[in-house]
This record gives sequence, C-alpha cells and structure tokens, in this order.
Amino acid sequence: MRALLDTSVLIADTSPGDVEAAISAASIAELHFGVLVASDDDERARRVQRLGVIESTFDPLPIDAEVSREWGRLAAGVAARGGKARKRSVDLAIAATANVHGVPLLTHNIKDFRLLDGLVDVRAPDQKGGESQAPIP
Repeated sequence: MRALLDTSVLIADTSPGDVEAAISAASIAELHFGVLVASDDDERARRVQRLGVIESTFDPLPIDAEVSREWGRLAAGVAARGGKARKRSVDLAIAATANVHGVPLLTHNIKDFRLLDGLVDVRAPDQKGGESQAPIP
C-alpha cells in the first residue's frame, strides 16, 4: 500500500509496516522545529539524528499550488465544522498533500484529524507496525 506518513509516525519508535511511504515537506518543517525547541542537549542530539535519517530516506512532497488549494478547501471544511483551522495548519498541509497525491494519511494522532472525517482518508497504523485497512471512525 502507498501512504503519506504523518510526523507522528516518523517520530514513533515503531515501523509503519510494509508501506510504500512518502512524507510532506510540512513534516520536515515540524521536525526542524522540534530540533530547535528540544529541552536539552541529549534530546536535541537524538532529534537531529532522527531528522538526518528521515531527510536521507525521503524526498518530501512539496507544498505547491495544488496542495495549497487543497489546504484551503480542508481549512474551510474545518472552519465550517466549528474547528480552528489556523491551529491545525501543519496537519492540514500534510492532509492536503495526501489528498493531492491520492494516498491515505497514516497517523498516530487520530484526534488531530477528527474534523477532517469524510474529507481525507486518514488511517492509523495497527499495533504490529502495519497499517489498518479501515478508515478512522
């Protein structure tokens, strides 16, 4: 299966399983931010190492004009459902990237994507490190 990995999957201690995976440039931005705000030198070093592995493994999908248009559509959907799109802007950029590329989004942070139900194919990796076939309820 092909899927876009959310940042939560990239930083998890478990593998997403047998997935042809891609990532969004928005996840790289989140990971760089995480390095810069690390609470101590050991944590910063761990985050830098993980970021290096991720950057050498993936060629991130860009936030281009098509993804930007989809981000706007998703943000409007969140607003219409009573959510605050600006607080979820990185999540929305990642979800928009998945939609534009026609792949499901794998995440460990199910609650972050609840307001996108029906707008994005969001799935959770299963307990064994593979992906769940069923969409998130």
